Amino acid sequence: MSDRTKHHPTRRDMLAMPLAAALALHCGGTFAQGGYPGKPIKILVGFAPGGFTDVAARLIGLKLAESLGQPVVVENRPGANGMIASDAVAKAPPDGYTLLLPSLGLTTNPLLMEKAGYDPVKGFTPISLLAMVPNVLVAHPGVPANTVGELLALARSRKAPITQASAGNGSPGHLSGALLQVMTGIRLDHVPYKGSGPAMNDLLGGHVDVSFPTIPTALPLVRTGKLKAIAVTGAKRSAMMPEVPTMAEAGVPGYDTGGWYGLVGPPGLPKGIADLLSAEVVKIMKMPEARERFASEAADPVGSNGAEMAEFLARDFKRWTEVVKAANIKPSA
Repeated sequence: MSDRTKHHPTRRDMLAMPLAAALALHCGGTFAQGGYPGKPIKILVGFAPGGFTDVAARLIGLKLAESLGQPVVVENRPGANGMIASDAVAKAPPDGYTLLLPSLGLTTNPLLMEKAGYDPVKGFTPISLLAMVPNVLVAHPGVPANTVGELLALARSRKAPITQASAGNGSPGHLSGALLQVMTGIRLDHVPYKGSGPAMNDLLGGHVDVSFPTIPTALPLVRTGKLKAIAVTGAKRSAMMPEVPTMAEAGVPGYDTGGWYGLVGPPGLPKGIADLLSAEVVKIMKMPEARERFASEAADPVGSNGAEMAEFLARDFKRWTEVVKAANIKPSA
């Protein structure tokens, strides 16, 4: 090819090259102002692999990677009911490359653990509330109560308190029972276990009276008659147990609690990055694949924006602050 036929870049060509390169680099994904993301993103999970918090993080991470054009790596840092991972993200650089997929412990750990070093409301940048997760109040078949009303009457008439098993101090099941006590004035004798497995074993054996497990944990035991379901703890009935009333329907108006999943970043995350991540997560939570996966764990998909997540965290922390104080729950060392 002669020099005459070669194409020499014009000034217009030179100006267009950076834009073309950027578009090519992020083809098929979302390109944020300022070049974010320009490297892999980490989502920290405060629990071991295999649980649904981990599963949810991997699902969100996979879909974010597809839309943002960068790998999203899930890193498990189990321990202290999620507090180790929460503390790490609270202290991470506010650049959008370290995120946290938290659950209820984010707002309750500072109330229940003396060494929690973060503020659950001001210590993070809210991105999205992913889903709400109701529990279910179940009883051993030997407990002479089949409804919430009968259980409350039993608790008020019996000299010995009704015993409540939970997966541990500060778990959603524990706090569901504490809220019931505060709202009705009954007494439940809380018996914490190291996980839901041991708690269910003792409940099945009749060593404790009631518990508030997750719906997927309780469902096969209820169907086989080994436990009886009394009420679900959320604002609406569960599609997995449509015949079981909510606590509010069963006589405790205003009762609405359970676990939840969300996505947050470190404090001071730039608004552009936070808004981008929030918009992408809202899209993800509208996908049938994501909604079906969350629903399979009896989790009600939400997919809120950052402002709505901020309001939720403030309400959740305020509510549990009041419940922990009223129920006289002492923090662990």
